[in-house]
Amino acid sequence: MRPPLFDPLFAAITTLSGIGPKLGTLYRRLLGRDSEPRLVDLLFHLPTAAIDRRARPVLREVTPDQVVTVKVRVDRHRPAPPGRDRTPHLIYTSDETGDLVLTYFRARRDYLEKLFPVGETRYVSGTAQFYDGMLQMVHPDRVVDEKGLARLPAIEPVYPLTEGISANMIVKAMDAALSKIPALPEWHDPAVLRRHGFPAFADALRTVHRPQRMDDIAPESAAHMRLAYDELLASQLALGLMRAHNRKRKGRAHAGDGRLRRAIIAALPYSLTLSQTRALDAIVADLGKPERMVRLLQGDVGSGKTVVALLASAAVIEAGCQAALMAPTEILARQHFNTIAPLAVAADIRIAILTGRERGRERNEILERLAQGEIDLLVGTHAVFQDDVIFRDLALAIVDEQHRFGVHQRLALANKGEAVDMLVTTATPIPRTLVLTYFGDMDISELREKPAGRQPVDTRTIPLERLPEVIDAVGRALEDGQRVYWVCPLVEESESSDLAAAQDRFKALRKRFGAAADLVHGQMRGSDKDEAMRRFSLGETQLLVSTTVIEVGVDVPEATVMVIEHAERFGLAQLHQLRGRIGRGRGKSTCLLLYRAPLGETAKARLAIMRETEDGFRIAEEDLKLRGEGDVLGTRQSGMPAFRIASPEAHGHLLPVARDDARLILARDAALAGERGQSLRMLLYLFERDDAIRLIDAG
Repeated sequence: MRPPLFDPLFAAITTLSGIGPKLGTLYRRLLGRDSEPRLVDLLFHLPTAAIDRRARPVLREVTPDQVVTVKVRVDRHRPAPPGRDRTPHLIYTSDETGDLVLTYFRARRDYLEKLFPVGETRYVSGTAQFYDGMLQMVHPDRVVDEKGLARLPAIEPVYPLTEGISANMIVKAMDAALSKIPALPEWHDPAVLRRHGFPAFADALRTVHRPQRMDDIAPESAAHMRLAYDELLASQLALGLMRAHNRKRKGRAHAGDGRLRRAIIAALPYSLTLSQTRALDAIVADLGKPERMVRLLQGDVGSGKTVVALLASAAVIEAGCQAALMAPTEILARQHFNTIAPLAVAADIRIAILTGRERGRERNEILERLAQGEIDLLVGTHAVFQDDVIFRDLALAIVDEQHRFGVHQRLALANKGEAVDMLVTTATPIPRTLVLTYFGDMDISELREKPAGRQPVDTRTIPLERLPEVIDAVGRALEDGQRVYWVCPLVEESESSDLAAAQDRFKALRKRFGAAADLVHGQMRGSDKDEAMRRFSLGETQLLVSTTVIEVGVDVPEATVMVIEHAERFGLAQLHQLRGRIGRGRGKSTCLLLYRAPLGETAKARLAIMRETEDGFRIAEEDLKLRGEGDVLGTRQSGMPAFRIASPEAHGHLLPVARDDARLILARDAALAGERGQSLRMLLYLFERDDAIRLIDAG
């Protein structure tokens, strides 16, 4: 489908001179490609810094620890003695004002003597430093003669590299790729170009890769901003087209009369929060429309998403249809099932669970009842969208922890029925920037409050040197009848890691506290995990040593203490999720974050934020600043389009502008059929949003 105009840009990188299959594999790793990288991937691999080679002082005026280019005469060589490989090869050089020693380790003598002929003039560029009172330069970045100096860029871009690919190789490949950029139409209005000071697309690429000034490569430069804005606009156009397509797709009105919802609400031990009521009203209104619903429900830890999901399911069950709730892990699916089951019974809703553990006759029975319409709500893992799972009439698909599933998995579930409405949920509040970026095709509901009775958690940071004191404090909590989580990052020690292992920690705590201590981790069989969780929730054990399998969904209101070992190794959102396992009952709760000193700046900032706030939405924003969007959403794992050029930190302010621009474009020309629309199709092809064009052409 892609126009032939783009063929040069989407040609394999191995079509460039000097790049064969072996180098192509290294470029695949560098550019983060699953398949063979193309020229466009290389062109979107932007420099992160630049070296200024314009400083050309005489030796007497060299400032140490700065990159300089100096003109020197080669006076003599002092090679390493035979058999003394570790002794450097020294080259003594000078100008009229001073001396400079060039130092090379493990370099071939014949190569250096050819590069630096005695009596000749050379220009060397690199970082000069004083050592033993002598000005030295170790392994200069560049060594050229008079002719080479004319070709040496005054400002040289610095690219992220991988082992086996040098800076020179990237520069050479980039020059070749830049020469292949075709003449592209301009897709922006002249007014937009003037307002932002944007250069043309091809000029922007050339400026960033071949900077004439140090600030040309900065994320705030006009050239970089142009490229980032193009990527953001392509994303927002694609989301807008997808949203319009979803709205056009024939839906069904599914909302019932409210009788089951009233029964569930009456059975709740608390009242719904204002956010829950608003979210439910919006969902029921969507379900009552003939268009398909695609809605994101995001809420903080313990904000009551599961209850909203059950009430949404009840609305379609009232109308004689079925609902499915899909969770990413078995432990979370069973937690949802256990939370929902008593409320479902109170409303006479028929519920079942399907995970990888249900096999043989039990599984066949569930599938038969589901196909006959004898199950109203099916809770499960990815097992619910396997081919042999057939619903009589699926009307609502709920996908929990949405960013852990790929788009194709969501669609597989939605395709299990006719015009299925989709509700996706996440307990990891997503920063507004990323909601606009990744979920622009969905309506959004947020649960901002916690249900009545949730207690604040006292969060403290403690260095690991005080581990004996922490163990003593846990002992006092156990004597008081409290229940304690102790979270470790790894299951067992590895050679490359000095992290405390869950199994070793469990052995030590079991020795101290006996049968009160138990263990759960991701490598255990599902039934063993469930049994460990059951013992803990019933109080048969009081201290649960765990890996992060308890991160989401686990609900034991009696647990009041959370110890997280090596907290500096966890992400902010993960720490917040883990802390959310306590503070669910009436008792005062404490979270102890154990860290190994000294802390890096990022880890220090993370732990400070955890002490300051329990607001998951603020924590999500801070996490985005510290880690970037790929890690926050897990986009690398979920098939979401991580940005290659735009970054939320530097270009977040452009996102609302791109969204408004996309809305205006689609309001005027929904099929992108006009002159500017045809140019914008080029933009979508360039940033590989071809799916959006297929949606338009399919009508």
